[in-house]
Amino acid sequence: MNLPLIAGQVIVAGQAQGEVLYSDVPLSFWGGVDPTTGEVIDRHHPLSGETLAGRILAIPGSRGSCSGSGVILELILNGQGPSAILLERPEAIITLGVVVAEEVFGRSIPVHCLGTGAFHALADMSLVQVSDTAADLSNAPASQITLSDRDRALLDGRHGEAAQVAMRIVLRMAAIEGATELIDITQAHIDGCIYTGPGGLAFAERLRDLGGKVTVPTTLNAISVDQRRWRSQGIESGFGEAASRLADAYVDMGAQPSFTCAPYLLDTAPKRDEQIVWAESNAVVYANSVLGARTMKYPDYLDICIALTGRAPKAGCHLDAERLPKLRISLPPLSKVDDSFYPLIGYLTGLLAADDIPLIDGITDLGPDNDDLKAFGAAFATTSGAPMFHIAGVTPEARDADDFRAMSLRRVVVSQADLLRAWGDLNGAQAGPVELISLGNPHFSATEIARLATLCAGKIRHPDVAVIVTCGRWTLEQAQKSGHVADLERFGVQFVADTCWCMIVEPLIPRHTKTIMTNSGKYAHYGPGLTGRTMRFGSLADCLDAAVSGRHLDCLPDWIAAP
Repeated sequence: MNLPLIAGQVIVAGQAQGEVLYSDVPLSFWGGVDPTTGEVIDRHHPLSGETLAGRILAIPGSRGSCSGSGVILELILNGQGPSAILLERPEAIITLGVVVAEEVFGRSIPVHCLGTGAFHALADMSLVQVSDTAADLSNAPASQITLSDRDRALLDGRHGEAAQVAMRIVLRMAAIEGATELIDITQAHIDGCIYTGPGGLAFAERLRDLGGKVTVPTTLNAISVDQRRWRSQGIESGFGEAASRLADAYVDMGAQPSFTCAPYLLDTAPKRDEQIVWAESNAVVYANSVLGARTMKYPDYLDICIALTGRAPKAGCHLDAERLPKLRISLPPLSKVDDSFYPLIGYLTGLLAADDIPLIDGITDLGPDNDDLKAFGAAFATTSGAPMFHIAGVTPEARDADDFRAMSLRRVVVSQADLLRAWGDLNGAQAGPVELISLGNPHFSATEIARLATLCAGKIRHPDVAVIVTCGRWTLEQAQKSGHVADLERFGVQFVADTCWCMIVEPLIPRHTKTIMTNSGKYAHYGPGLTGRTMRFGSLADCLDAAVSGRHLDCLPDWIAAP
């Protein structure tokens, strides 16, 4: 059979043929694809329920989590992945998973970038063959990138085999990003410590056993278990031991056991214009947007490679020109909102912006605090592929009224109807009984714990409703000293450290749970696919009301209901 030949810009070399699985909507592999079966589990995505194994996946790019590279690696190693990936535009997270499979495990699939016209033509194709006849970028020579003497020493293996492997991966990704040189970075935050399967564990232990040591201060993201208490929590031993081993491998390489998805809450948070390498999508967005630090949206595994070498591609949000907004999003006039406004608007903004950095108007007078911006950024990073946002009059690079005024930006005006549709998207369950209140995605801050304690004062939790808060160790210690943890535990709140809701499974999620309520736009999106449960979304006060009554009512906040 003579199949149509697809030959685009070759990002990873190889050949394949098969059935096209096409969507014009970007996909987050973490939380969107089951790494064991290859099923698309993002219940908001057009490909929901489809399986990737043996098919040629055609998507514009990725969105959401930096951990998508880990899912790609597992799919390739267990034979449940696509036979090729066709992208509309070059993309780091998806590509890096394939690059690691090739560099470390000798397994690979072709990855091509087609451009807009050729990509969208795939919508009308059923069977194709992929050929690597175009110019190959998969093994770009180091001569394309200006190397320092230390870079050459790393590449030649004079700083050890782990650093040599890491440098090869850094240079391949730098070529894909279009960088012509590397830069020094001051700190790293590692997301690859999340357990996606045996491939990610083998990768980390391989680097450790080759003598890998981080060269800059390095923190670790939330891991897949509460490392000190997973046995008493009833977590299955095989999973718990593997997840804990993975965390240990990164600690052995010199990373700090911070185990938080909100590293911006730590004392080590970077300053404005500091060049850093952070993974974890919400942390990247917060660092760039709220702190004014500089990082690309680094995929899992590239984060540790850069930490081992101290060198990062000079590209993306490390550069002034790549931090500018591409569109202006204007919100309807709102005089009073509750805290559910920020994750909802973040979620909607991400959908509207796609890969473009947005500038948002209409929030200045509402006076968002850091917790509001944390919630906004996490939801934004769930539905967008962009590494940052600007809020006029709020975020550091858009505080001046004249910032970006001279730029000609595409404009999108948000209506009340848009807010209502987004609210419906996040409230997938019917109003009624709720069995679990999920708080802390991203990890709760000390101020959020204090606010929850105030809301719980004098109230009694419904006996059929579990309330679980996830937070980092450092935050938990702060809250314990203030007395808030003891107060909340008396109410019936369970605190879980080290891990986060995107990794929590039964029995921490009670087996009888049918509906989960959360104040997190991120978890309201990912929860149905990750847990198989339906989700309700609302403010922190709404969540507390449901914890007391055992039910969530189908009522809209005034700022949506008002004309």
